[in-house]
Amino acid sequence: MTSITRRSLLAGAGAMLAAPALTPAWAQSGYPGTRVVTIVVPFAAGGTTDLLGRILADRLGARLGGKFIVENRVGAGGNTGAAAVAKSEPDGYTLTMGTVSSHAINPGVYTKMPYDHIKDFTPISQVASVPNLLMVNIDLPAKTVPELIELLKKNPGKYSFGSSGAGTSTHMAAELFKVSTGTDMAHVPYRSSGQVTQDLLSGQIQLTFDNITIAWPHVEAGKIRALATATPKRLAVAPDLPALSEFIPGYDASSWHGFFAPSKVPPEIVAKLSTETQAIMREPAVIEQLKKLGVDPVGSSQAEFTAHIASETKRWADVAQKANVKIE
Repeated sequence: MTSITRRSLLAGAGAMLAAPALTPAWAQSGYPGTRVVTIVVPFAAGGTTDLLGRILADRLGARLGGKFIVENRVGAGGNTGAAAVAKSEPDGYTLTMGTVSSHAINPGVYTKMPYDHIKDFTPISQVASVPNLLMVNIDLPAKTVPELIELLKKNPGKYSFGSSGAGTSTHMAAELFKVSTGTDMAHVPYRSSGQVTQDLLSGQIQLTFDNITIAWPHVEAGKIRALATATPKRLAVAPDLPALSEFIPGYDASSWHGFFAPSKVPPEIVAKLSTETQAIMREPAVIEQLKKLGVDPVGSSQAEFTAHIASETKRWADVAQKANVKIE
């Protein structure tokens, strides 16, 4: 996996197709017609959620003969963008890329949510599962997970970890690590993964959990040290990198990304989007591109995705309670 590969994927995901003129009877057969569909990405451009949103926009535009665009609305661990979509007109022309943060973690950590992640949205499909990696600054005197745990226990509160925002999967992955190992670190939230990476490279923070799509080029270049993957098993793209579950039984802090419509969008539109999204995630070219980045395409049904959200909401609420994480 290289930065060139990632740039190529982003470039390929950026092409949009013009929509032909269609009759107003879009609700039955002509959706999206000549209107532009906006996919709101509640995180910064260049991150994994943005990348997946642009792939969907490109492929949906091609498959449905319409124009799908991405709009980034950043803030509050995904809450800002998700709230805007929850309050939008439920006509199928404003959709969102949700994540484990915006649609499973945040309800358990924010004391007041600007939306109800169950009642205000209709799940379309889980798009992908993305591994998080545990990484440290290259100068930190810890080259293995046991060495890191020992270092943190000897120096409670001395070291800091960065995340792409309070309540995000990268934040809660570290909180789960702390609870599981009895260690203590200071949390430094950022607005994007890119900012986290830059401060990890410079030594402003000592460690982080982040998506493999963002971090791997720096790991390969020897600028950041990866200690483990936050998944239950080792990754095919990095077979020599241990899984944290090898040291912390049961540990799993994988990130996932899904496609959502506001509630009350006509069911025939949601069904069409779900069918097309599932098909996109089975396209050989898409699978090949994502696998190169360590991303696992999913393309689940609406029912499967709904059940997954319920399970993940409970799991992360339990972690938040044990770690005493509450965001005002």
